[in-house]
Amino acid sequence: MRIGIIGAGHIGSTLAGHLAGIGHDVALANSRDPSTLKDVVAGIDGPVSAVDAAQAARFGQVVVVSVPFGRIYDLPTAELRDKVVVDTCNYYPERDGDDAELDTDTTTSSEKLRDLTDADLVKAFNAVHWETLRDGGRPKGSPERIAIPLSGDDEEAKAVVSGLIRDMGFDPVDAGYLGGGGRRHQPGTPVYGSELSAHDMERWLHVT
Repeated sequence: MRIGIIGAGHIGSTLAGHLAGIGHDVALANSRDPSTLKDVVAGIDGPVSAVDAAQAARFGQVVVVSVPFGRIYDLPTAELRDKVVVDTCNYYPERDGDDAELDTDTTTSSEKLRDLTDADLVKAFNAVHWETLRDGGRPKGSPERIAIPLSGDDEEAKAVVSGLIRDMGFDPVDAGYLGGGGRRHQPGTPVYGSELSAHDMERWLHVT
Protein backbone atom coordinates (compact mmCIF):
# COMPACT_ATOMS: atom_id res chain seq x y z
CA MET A 1 0.00 0.00 0.00
CA ARG A 2 1.10 3.58 -0.62
CA ILE A 3 1.11 5.59 2.59
CA GLY A 4 1.74 9.30 2.94
CA ILE A 5 2.76 10.73 6.29
CA ILE A 6 2.54 14.45 6.98
CA GLY A 7 4.55 15.22 10.09
CA ALA A 8 7.93 13.72 10.92
CA GLY A 9 7.97 14.13 14.67
CA HIS A 10 8.14 11.21 17.08
CA ILE A 11 4.84 9.59 16.07
CA GLY A 12 5.10 10.31 12.34
CA SER A 13 8.67 9.08 11.94
CA THR A 14 8.00 6.02 14.12
CA LEU A 15 5.02 5.10 11.97
CA ALA A 16 7.13 5.61 8.86
CA GLY A 17 9.69 3.16 10.19
CA HIS A 18 7.10 0.52 11.09
CA LEU A 19 5.11 0.82 7.89
CA ALA A 20 8.11 0.81 5.57
CA GLY A 21 9.55 -2.06 7.59
CA ILE A 22 6.56 -4.26 6.81
CA GLY A 23 6.71 -3.43 3.11
CA HIS A 24 4.46 -0.43 2.53
CA ASP A 25 5.69 2.37 0.25
CA VAL A 26 5.96 5.47 2.44
CA ALA A 27 6.25 9.14 1.48
CA LEU A 28 7.22 11.26 4.49
CA ALA A 29 6.84 15.03 4.76
CA ASN A 30 7.46 17.71 7.33
CA SER A 31 6.82 21.46 7.36
CA ARG A 32 10.22 22.22 5.86
CA ASP A 33 12.13 21.22 2.75
CA PRO A 34 12.28 17.46 2.09
CA SER A 35 16.07 17.64 2.23
CA THR A 36 15.80 18.18 6.00
CA LEU A 37 14.51 14.59 6.30
CA LYS A 38 17.67 13.05 4.85
CA ASP A 39 18.85 11.58 8.15
CA VAL A 40 15.39 10.32 9.12
CA VAL A 41 14.94 8.53 5.79
CA ALA A 42 18.44 7.08 5.97
CA GLY A 43 17.62 5.54 9.34
CA ILE A 44 14.56 3.67 8.07
CA ASP A 45 14.89 0.18 6.67
CA GLY A 46 12.35 -0.02 3.89
CA PRO A 47 10.81 1.89 0.96
CA VAL A 48 10.53 5.48 2.15
CA SER A 49 11.11 8.80 0.42
CA ALA A 50 11.13 12.43 1.57
CA VAL A 51 8.59 14.69 -0.13
CA ASP A 52 6.58 17.82 0.60
CA ALA A 53 3.16 17.70 2.26
CA ALA A 54 1.11 17.99 -0.92
CA GLN A 55 3.12 15.20 -2.54
CA ALA A 56 2.62 12.97 0.50
CA ALA A 57 -1.13 13.59 0.38
CA ARG A 58 -1.33 12.82 -3.34
CA PHE A 59 0.88 9.73 -3.00
CA GLY A 60 -0.93 7.99 -0.19
CA GLN A 61 -3.83 5.62 -0.50
CA VAL A 62 -3.81 6.20 3.24
CA VAL A 63 -2.46 9.48 4.62
CA VAL A 64 -1.35 9.92 8.23
CA VAL A 65 -1.62 13.44 9.63
CA SER A 66 0.72 13.83 12.58
CA VAL A 67 1.12 17.55 13.14
CA PRO A 68 0.31 19.82 16.10
CA PHE A 69 -3.42 20.53 16.01
CA GLY A 70 -2.73 24.23 15.60
CA ARG A 71 -1.09 23.50 12.23
CA ILE A 72 -3.99 21.67 10.58
CA TYR A 73 -4.95 24.77 8.61
CA ASP A 74 -1.59 24.51 6.82
CA LEU A 75 -2.45 21.06 5.44
CA PRO A 76 -3.01 20.47 1.70
CA THR A 77 -6.73 20.00 2.20
CA ALA A 78 -7.68 19.54 -1.46
CA GLU A 79 -5.27 16.63 -1.81
CA LEU A 80 -6.72 14.94 1.30
CA ARG A 81 -10.34 15.05 0.17
CA ASP A 82 -11.97 11.59 0.07
CA LYS A 83 -8.77 9.88 1.22
CA VAL A 84 -8.49 7.57 4.20
CA VAL A 85 -6.80 9.95 6.66
CA VAL A 86 -5.39 8.81 10.00
CA ASP A 87 -5.49 11.61 12.56
CA THR A 88 -2.90 11.25 15.33
CA CYS A 89 -3.36 14.82 16.56
CA ASN A 90 -4.34 16.05 20.01
CA TYR A 91 -5.48 19.50 21.08
CA TYR A 92 -3.32 21.17 23.72
CA PRO A 93 -4.43 24.80 24.20
CA GLU A 94 -1.13 25.81 25.78
CA ARG A 95 0.61 24.78 22.55
CA ASP A 96 -2.07 25.25 19.89
CA GLY A 97 -3.86 28.35 21.16
CA ASP A 98 -7.35 28.42 22.64
CA ASP A 99 -10.21 27.05 20.54
CA ALA A 100 -13.59 27.96 22.01
CA GLU A 101 -15.42 25.02 20.41
CA LEU A 102 -12.92 22.54 21.77
CA ASP A 103 -12.68 24.22 25.16
CA THR A 104 -16.45 23.88 25.59
CA ASP A 105 -16.51 20.37 24.08
CA THR A 106 -18.89 21.50 21.35
CA THR A 107 -16.92 19.36 18.92
CA THR A 108 -13.62 17.46 18.77
CA SER A 109 -10.32 18.14 17.08
CA SER A 110 -10.83 15.15 14.77
CA GLU A 111 -14.25 16.34 13.68
CA LYS A 112 -12.71 19.70 12.86
CA LEU A 113 -10.03 17.99 10.75
CA ARG A 114 -12.64 15.86 9.01
CA ASP A 115 -14.75 18.90 8.17
CA LEU A 116 -11.67 20.74 6.92
CA THR A 117 -10.54 17.95 4.59
CA ASP A 118 -13.71 16.02 3.67
CA ALA A 119 -11.65 12.89 4.28
CA ASP A 120 -12.68 9.45 5.54
CA LEU A 121 -11.06 10.25 8.84
CA VAL A 122 -9.96 7.76 11.48
CA LYS A 123 -8.55 8.93 14.81
CA ALA A 124 -5.74 6.58 15.91
CA PHE A 125 -2.25 6.61 17.46
CA ASN A 126 -3.12 9.74 19.43
CA ALA A 127 -3.35 7.92 22.78
CA VAL A 128 -0.09 5.95 22.64
CA HIS A 129 3.31 7.25 23.77
CA TRP A 130 5.76 7.25 20.91
CA GLU A 131 8.24 5.06 22.79
CA THR A 132 5.50 2.47 23.28
CA LEU A 133 4.68 2.68 19.59
CA ARG A 134 8.35 2.26 18.74
CA ASP A 135 9.12 -0.65 21.08
CA GLY A 136 5.81 -2.18 22.16
CA GLY A 137 4.79 -4.28 19.16
CA ARG A 138 4.38 -7.99 19.88
CA PRO A 139 3.45 -11.06 17.80
CA LYS A 140 -0.19 -12.01 17.38
CA GLY A 141 -1.41 -13.97 20.39
CA SER A 142 1.23 -12.62 22.76
CA PRO A 143 -0.18 -11.95 26.25
CA GLU A 144 1.87 -8.73 26.25
CA ARG A 145 0.22 -7.33 23.13
CA ILE A 146 -0.88 -3.72 23.67
CA ALA A 147 -4.15 -2.24 22.39
CA ILE A 148 -4.48 0.95 20.36
CA PRO A 149 -7.91 2.67 20.26
CA LEU A 150 -9.36 4.12 17.09
CA SER A 151 -12.58 5.87 16.16
CA GLY A 152 -14.26 6.98 12.97
CA ASP A 153 -17.51 7.15 11.02
CA ASP A 154 -16.47 5.10 7.97
CA GLU A 155 -16.33 1.36 8.68
CA GLU A 156 -14.17 0.54 5.65
CA ALA A 157 -11.64 3.19 6.62
CA LYS A 158 -11.53 1.86 10.18
CA ALA A 159 -10.97 -1.66 8.83
CA VAL A 160 -7.99 -0.47 6.80
CA VAL A 161 -6.42 1.30 9.78
CA SER A 162 -7.16 -1.66 12.06
CA GLY A 163 -5.23 -3.88 9.68
CA LEU A 164 -2.21 -1.58 9.80
CA ILE A 165 -2.33 -1.55 13.61
CA ARG A 166 -2.36 -5.37 13.69
CA ASP A 167 0.49 -5.61 11.22
CA MET A 168 2.61 -3.38 13.45
CA GLY A 169 2.13 -5.72 16.41
CA PHE A 170 -0.75 -4.10 18.32
CA ASP A 171 -4.44 -4.86 18.82
CA PRO A 172 -6.93 -2.31 17.45
CA VAL A 173 -9.94 -1.54 19.62
CA ASP A 174 -12.86 0.32 18.06
CA ALA A 175 -13.99 3.14 20.36
CA GLY A 176 -16.97 4.07 18.18
CA TYR A 177 -17.85 7.02 15.99
CA LEU A 178 -15.51 9.95 15.50
CA GLY A 179 -17.19 12.32 17.94
CA GLY A 180 -18.31 10.15 20.84
CA GLY A 181 -15.64 7.53 20.29
CA GLY A 182 -12.84 10.02 19.85
CA ARG A 183 -13.72 11.66 23.15
CA ARG A 184 -13.04 8.31 24.84
CA HIS A 185 -9.35 8.30 23.90
CA GLN A 186 -8.40 11.96 23.91
CA PRO A 187 -6.04 13.50 26.50
CA GLY A 188 -7.34 13.21 30.05
CA THR A 189 -9.21 9.92 29.54
CA PRO A 190 -8.28 6.71 31.38
CA VAL A 191 -6.91 5.04 28.23
CA TYR A 192 -4.74 7.97 27.14
CA GLY A 193 -1.08 6.98 27.44
CA SER A 194 -2.01 3.54 28.78
CA GLU A 195 -0.53 0.17 27.91
CA LEU A 196 -3.64 -1.98 28.20
CA SER A 197 -4.62 -5.30 26.68
CA ALA A 198 -7.49 -5.29 24.19
CA HIS A 199 -9.80 -6.74 26.86
CA ASP A 200 -8.97 -4.03 29.38
CA MET A 201 -9.07 -1.33 26.72
CA GLU A 202 -12.58 -2.40 25.70
CA ARG A 203 -13.70 -2.25 29.31
CA TRP A 204 -12.37 1.27 29.90
CA LEU A 205 -13.57 2.64 26.57
CA HIS A 206 -17.14 1.55 27.08
CA VAL A 207 -17.61 2.54 30.71
CA THR A 208 -20.77 4.64 30.75
